[in-house]
Amino acid sequence: MITNYQLEVSHLSLAVPLQGTMVEAVSDVSFRLQAGRVLGLVGESGCGKSLTAQALLRLGEHQGVQRLSGDIILDGSSLFTMSESELQQVRGGKIAMIFQEPMTALNPVFTIGTQIIEVMRLHRTLTAAEAKAKAIALLCDVGMQDAELLLRQYPDALSGGMRQRVLIAMAMATEPRYIIADEPTTALDVSVQKRIIALLRRLQSQHQQGMLLVTHDFGLVAEMCDDVAVMYAGQVVETGTVGDIFDNPRHPYTRALMHCRPEVASAGASLPVIAGQVPTPGAWPQGCHFADRCMLADHNCRLQAIDLNVWHGDRDHQARCLHGDRA
Repeated sequence: MITNYQLEVSHLSLAVPLQGTMVEAVSDVSFRLQAGRVLGLVGESGCGKSLTAQALLRLGEHQGVQRLSGDIILDGSSLFTMSESELQQVRGGKIAMIFQEPMTALNPVFTIGTQIIEVMRLHRTLTAAEAKAKAIALLCDVGMQDAELLLRQYPDALSGGMRQRVLIAMAMATEPRYIIADEPTTALDVSVQKRIIALLRRLQSQHQQGMLLVTHDFGLVAEMCDDVAVMYAGQVVETGTVGDIFDNPRHPYTRALMHCRPEVASAGASLPVIAGQVPTPGAWPQGCHFADRCMLADHNCRLQAIDLNVWHGDRDHQARCLHGDRA
């Protein structure tokens, strides 16, 4: 299949070990990352966002995650047919990841310089002096002061915001084509979050990288993203551009998430919440996974699996709902 996209997730389903058996935790997920664009993968905790993101580097397999079906295609090749040595070239080289927790993502027994330089020398042909100079330039680029001194520091000497900047520098060090950012600002205070968001967007745009931003925050999506895929209970339930999703949401779950944003709540009013909980893998409803929490759900919603449907002839805006016109 010829495509203009270089990184494509196609009908991916994954299973995880749960109470001694394998249960499906990601079901028929498809999306594409494009150069120069940011795709937001949005949903509550437990919806399968991080599991899907980690599958782009096959990181969950050592914890027992198994592929049930589907594929991930990079440059025309399946990640699932690559050898371990080929995967090592992809991880960090072509696809880099910024992990969720900056306080634990760095190795505490190695200096910052050692960790950044190791990444570059694994994936780029650089001398030790060239790698050190590049590391200093990267730290300066992410707004770190006294970069040369910082190379000799250990992670425990840095604040959470500083560690996250180091992780961003490490991700950018090999000039990857794709960045996976898994909840990159969750552990940071609000003022630091805003600076990290602006930094990520600037670097991504400057290098024309494709980025997958995993988040539960639609406010962050509005600031960072070009495209959106909304996940619920292991499925993508709506996809579209940021304009599609914010101006014309078609899935009740998408609309409910957007109503929960603090910035849309009235002054002094309680923050809206979505009643109920995300069903766990192995306990998904037979039909629409959101049916038990949805005010529009009827008998038909609970009968059988529901496909993504195109809205208004726009193939890039799709929703997995029988009542999208009423959402």
